[in-house]
Amino acid sequence: MALPVQSQIKYWSIATAVFVAVLWFLGDVILPFVLGGAIAYCLDPIADWFEKKGLSRATSVALITLIAALVFVVMFLAVIPTLIQQTAQLINTAPELFQNLQNWLTERFPQVLDEESTVRQQLIAIGEAIQSKGGDLFNGILSSALSLINMLVLLVVVPVVAFYLLLDWDNMTAKIDDLLPRDHAPTIRQIAHDIDRTLASFIRGQGTVCLVLGTYYAVALMIVGLNFGLVVGFIAGLITFIPYVGALVGGALAIGLALFQYWGVVEVADGDTIRYTTDWIRIGIVAGIFGLGQFLEGNVLTPKLVGSSVGLHPVWLLFALSVFGSLFGFVGMLVAVPVAAMLGVVARFFIAEYKNGRLYKGLSGKSGE
Repeated sequence: MALPVQSQIKYWSIATAVFVAVLWFLGDVILPFVLGGAIAYCLDPIADWFEKKGLSRATSVALITLIAALVFVVMFLAVIPTLIQQTAQLINTAPELFQNLQNWLTERFPQVLDEESTVRQQLIAIGEAIQSKGGDLFNGILSSALSLINMLVLLVVVPVVAFYLLLDWDNMTAKIDDLLPRDHAPTIRQIAHDIDRTLASFIRGQGTVCLVLGTYYAVALMIVGLNFGLVVGFIAGLITFIPYVGALVGGALAIGLALFQYWGVVEVADGDTIRYTTDWIRIGIVAGIFGLGQFLEGNVLTPKLVGSSVGLHPVWLLFALSVFGSLFGFVGMLVAVPVAAMLGVVARFFIAEYKNGRLYKGLSGKSGE
């Protein structure tokens, strides 16, 4: 005999409260396990594909681990040092960029930027603040990320957790399925299937889109010769999962840097005359890179890799990132997107149940207009 509905609601509410409390108190302690679980979830389809080709689960996981280790070594030796170097240079160059902006405004609007002008003082203050605060933040990130404990967490604990979770993924899902309440097992399985489809479409698909676009932006901008092109590509690719935001932020940053780099930098000496010209072609190429990237994202990458069944609105994503980030810190921001996707699936399920129930249809049993 099944438990009454009131008792089931009470028990599930208690379980949910305990889970949230554990997440709250553990905080950053569970970070390696969250990262390891996310990596295992993303790599599980690859392991399944290897198994379908005739390899055992252990061999498949070992092969994936070897490939991942090679990719990590290449990234660590070739990309990460350049990224750190360009980020530090960008922070240190910020005051000079603002000085160039000030000079440009002074030439065209001298009455606005006199010595006592508020705009002039604010530009100077912004440049100094970016250099000091940005430098402090960058140094803090470096000192934290390069500490011995965090190095052990990132280089040892996370791969080990991901390896064992990936190795036992099918067994774990089978055991969890065996623990489901028998009366609700079919419904929970259907919801879990919808959640998995949504997460697969968004996290795996959108993650691939972010990686492809970030690589494209970074490589293309570096080929053009834009300073800090790798940093711009990294930022644009990182936030591409929020529609249009990645292209807008990355494009604005890249075009702004291009204007400072290519505006009036070519000196042409003609006798006693020295004039400065602007390389509009390179500025246009930088803008075209992001225009092409936005076209590829909207017409090729997102339809092919993500699909249209995700159902996550950009505002909902921003809200989830803000709430979970403020409540649980960095771990909260990591779990914000998958939790938002799961809550979206659950919300659609309850909306469907509500529309099929008496509360919505009323005594007549009709949905109405």
